[in-house]
Amino acid sequence: MRIGKMLTAAALLLGASVTPAVADSSPSASPSGDSAAPTSAGTSFRTATEIEQGQQATASASTGDYLYWSFPADAGQRPTVKATVKLPSTSRSGAQTWQLDVYDGLRRRQACQYGTQTHTAAQGASSVDLACTLRTVRAWSEPWADDPLPGTYYVRLTAVDLGAADLGLPVSTELRVDSKEIGGSAAVDGSLAQPLVPGIATTSQEEETSSESDAAVLSSLKPDDGWASGWWSDRWVWTAIGGILAALAGIGGYALTRGSGRPSRVPQGY
Repeated sequence: MRIGKMLTAAALLLGASVTPAVADSSPSASPSGDSAAPTSAGTSFRTATEIEQGQQATASASTGDYLYWSFPADAGQRPTVKATVKLPSTSRSGAQTWQLDVYDGLRRRQACQYGTQTHTAAQGASSVDLACTLRTVRAWSEPWADDPLPGTYYVRLTAVDLGAADLGLPVSTELRVDSKEIGGSAAVDGSLAQPLVPGIATTSQEEETSSESDAAVLSSLKPDDGWASGWWSDRWVWTAIGGILAALAGIGGYALTRGSGRPSRVPQGY
């Protein structure tokens, strides 16, 4: 009877603890509606247009231009970048190949875990869709590794193969970045001293004591709850649950094997 009560209590505790862990795995929420979505794109890394995750950015450009955007990504997130290029209705000389590249704060090109990063549009196609899902952003990594780390990420969109007659034709683009919270399965021991945000290392000791607006940082966007916000993960929850279940299993095993505490037969006296 006591073992049944212990198992019931463990099940209730497991259900209560799993609830926040499930909530952590939901996709990131869209930013507040008071933040207007950008309607232009930069032409280099330094002039990249900043966008929030969940925003639908748009831009008008000419075929052959390099279009740049930047967005923040924190530890435990798996960003997915999606872009749509609406091609001109005028007749084109041939097919066009468009490519979507993602770089981290050190301008290292990041590999796509899956998604159509390069797509060729036929001569009569009206649009082309591209996508890139990055690997999960890690809180820390070895210096020689190429793992995604917290900080600013850059998106570059351009046509990589087209006829000379098609250069300069007008196009319109749409870009959106969303992230999935991976949780404790991607947690690592350690963290960066500073996120990979361009310009953050140029802040002097005097500027660190001044207001944040005076800091010499080239990117102003950051996660809503601050950098390294993923220090808490469901790995803590599952570790605690495992310890509790192990303790209950030990108590239950002892209760089953210790017997009644007295011999089954009382020896007869001589």
